Amino acid sequence: MNKNIDYGTLMHKAMRTLIFDVLKDVEKNGLPGEHHFFITFDTTVEGVEISEWLRQRYPEEMTIVIQHWFDGLDVKKDGFNIILNFGDQPEPLVIPFLSILTFVDPSVEFGLRFEQNEDVELPRVSDMDQTTVKEKEISKKKGDVVSLDSFRK
Repeated sequence: MNKNIDYGTLMHKAMRTLIFDVLKDVEKNGLPGEHHFFITFDTTVEGVEISEWLRQRYPEEMTIVIQHWFDGLDVKKDGFNIILNFGDQPEPLVIPFLSILTFVDPSVEFGLRFEQNEDVELPRVSDMDQTTVKEKEISKKKGDVVSLDSFRK
C-alpha cells in the first residue's frame, strides 16, 4: 500500500477529465457564445499526429486556437482529432490529452497548466529526441514567459 496520496497525478487526471468534458460538449453542441480555446501541446509526445510541415515548424510544442473555423472534432477518451485551417489549408490533427500543456478559455478568464513531475517521462515519438520532462522543464525556464493578461477583456 502506498504511504502517500499522489495529489499531483489525481489533479492532472481531474483536469484532463474537465478538458474531455468541455470538448465533448463542443463536439455535440458547438462553441457557445464567445467561448474559444487556446491549447498548447507537446508535439513530441507519442500519439500526436500533425503534418510534416507543421512538425518542422513546431518541433517541440504548438498552440492551436479553436474558435471560428474548425471541423471534424472527434473526442475520444485519450485525446481528440480536429481539422484546423492553416493559411487556407485544412490540416487534420490528432492530440492526445497527455500531450496538453495548457488549456485556456480567455472569454471567461479560465486556464489550466499542467506542471510536470520531474520524475515523470511522457511517452515520446520514437524518431524524435528522447528528452525527459525534467530536461524540457529546465529548457523552458530559459524561454519567454507569456502573460495570459493579454487574452483577458
